[in-house]
Amino acid sequence: MPTPIAVDHLVAGVLEDVAAREAQVSFQEVKARSRDMEPPRDAFAALMRNGCSVVTELKRAVPYAGEITQLSSPDSVAQLAQSLEAAGVHMMACQTDRRRFHGSLEDMRAARAAIEIPMMSRDIIVDPYQIHEARCYGADAIPLQVELLEQVRLEALLDRIESLGMTAILEVRNCAEVDRVIKAGGSVVAVNAWSLTSDAIDRFAFSEIVPGLPESMLRIAIGGVNVPRNVLSYASHGADAVLVGEAVMTAKDPVALARSLVAAGQHPACPSRKRS
Repeated sequence: MPTPIAVDHLVAGVLEDVAAREAQVSFQEVKARSRDMEPPRDAFAALMRNGCSVVTELKRAVPYAGEITQLSSPDSVAQLAQSLEAAGVHMMACQTDRRRFHGSLEDMRAARAAIEIPMMSRDIIVDPYQIHEARCYGADAIPLQVELLEQVRLEALLDRIESLGMTAILEVRNCAEVDRVIKAGGSVVAVNAWSLTSDAIDRFAFSEIVPGLPESMLRIAIGGVNVPRNVLSYASHGADAVLVGEAVMTAKDPVALARSLVAAGQHPACPSRKRS
């Protein structure tokens, strides 16, 4: 098993990259640009459907396996995004983390311009600069890794995301983090079965954590979705949506797999917490 990555090392790398970009485009400039953008698409509404919605994640690599697919340019990312949208997925996510996932903001901008559904920027967000920057590149939703953020910073970043009209998705990995999400006033929680600092996966995390969530909170399951029955299983435990990345990106036919996941989530037999 690969050596786990220290949390402080992850955050330090993010801040180093942010500082380099801010040296090129100031915080004041990126903030002004972000507020001049067209309004974001409604990510919350895209996930509030009967059945279980499907979010597909575009990415070139994963931290412990390296490159997992051949996407040579932002244009190729955009073409795949279009195909996945045609398969019926409800929201798109794009990895913009360069160091671990070989992603870029340019990938996200190209993909978002090619589709009509909302786009989530997938990255480690620890600084306000990143939020305004992501909005400039078309992000409609932003994730926050609760375990990386002190409560004051978590609440400040959540408020900033919402002030730009975007949807904040708070990612948790244990029940203590759920308590912090509730205190912060989050309305969308994603239970991530993957460890942030290793390649370990806890397939029971969702079923263990969800009972502690308020009924009003929208729930997304991340990790362990490979086939349609995984969608049905998560839905039976209360998932409103699932996010699937590696399985789709490594599939022989990514569009066919995405279509089958969507069909399972929208099948009349799929459990649903939602109302028409």
